[in-house]
Amino acid sequence: MRILLIISIFVSIPGWGQSRWSEAQAKTWYDQQPWLVGSNFIPSNAINELEMWQAESWDPAIIDRELGWAEKIGMNTMRVFLHDLLWNDPEAFRKRLNEFLTICEKHHIKPMLVIFDSVWDPNPKLGKQRDPKPGVHNSGWMQSPGAAIADEKQYPRLEKYVKGVVAAFAKDKRILAWDIWNEPDNVNTNIYQDPPNKVALIQKLLPQAFEWARSAHPVQPLTCGVWKMNLEAKEPNEFEKMQLKESDIISFHCYGDPATFEKYIKLMNAYNRPVICTEYLARGFKSNFETILPIGKKYKVGMINWGLVKGKTQTHLPWDSWQKPYVNGREPAVWHHEVFYPDGKPYKEEEVKVIRQLTSVK
Repeated sequence: MRILLIISIFVSIPGWGQSRWSEAQAKTWYDQQPWLVGSNFIPSNAINELEMWQAESWDPAIIDRELGWAEKIGMNTMRVFLHDLLWNDPEAFRKRLNEFLTICEKHHIKPMLVIFDSVWDPNPKLGKQRDPKPGVHNSGWMQSPGAAIADEKQYPRLEKYVKGVVAAFAKDKRILAWDIWNEPDNVNTNIYQDPPNKVALIQKLLPQAFEWARSAHPVQPLTCGVWKMNLEAKEPNEFEKMQLKESDIISFHCYGDPATFEKYIKLMNAYNRPVICTEYLARGFKSNFETILPIGKKYKVGMINWGLVKGKTQTHLPWDSWQKPYVNGREPAVWHHEVFYPDGKPYKEEEVKVIRQLTSVK
């Protein structure tokens, strides 16, 4: 009986074991968090996640300064992308990641770390990254692992990366959560050439990635956000069902207007788990701080917008810049993403006032 009691106590602790958290475990974890508000973060001097983290371009001073701006308006989390190629030197990458977490802790920010990503360029390479294309949104972002998903010989390397990075920080309370794969079933069209069977390959690999991460026994929850769910459908598609079934906490993306956003929240809440919106803010599509953030607070949904500081990603420009770049003096009517200029000045003072008010920062 004593052994069974001990086992039952350990099983009730979030992060123990290799199975998905129960609804009760997830709720207990979320009840311990403040209302989560933050941005998807990459420093303004980096065009992609490789340039952020590689030794040659690693710049903790810029990260420290920009996270300080986030702290001052009440943000307490950031969603930050890692990359499998960085695991070519595990010790050096762990050291830089630890330094990043120290900076985050200084600013009372607990980041969500993204392990894989299916969006933009599927052919990442280490070394000096290319310059931004003039007037084009996110012109240098790299998928992880990208086209490598088509080569099963790469899987042992990817397994070492996932297990290694999660194990290194599995008990680190400075980390909020692990986002296993950003928009895993996103397929490039007319921009880059993905493997033709990309979705089927990731449908096979994603559950393994969850398993690899869980084998490190993290105390942080795992998630994988749905991003294009049909609100009119009776149920999620098979891929989305897999994402939701594997996730300890529910996450989703929504760049729609307030009515659409509220529909998504109600749909996500049906899964009886904590909910975090890990991407929103597309001003030209009526996804704004003033209208969206109060809805998130009403439902106690964690809120992570895309973009903190205007920089080399150029994600202040809208998606249509891929078809018609903003050059020769052409400017968007409003910024697409981002909160601050590179000097720390807010894009819109009224937006910052809303964020500060809702996060109770004076």
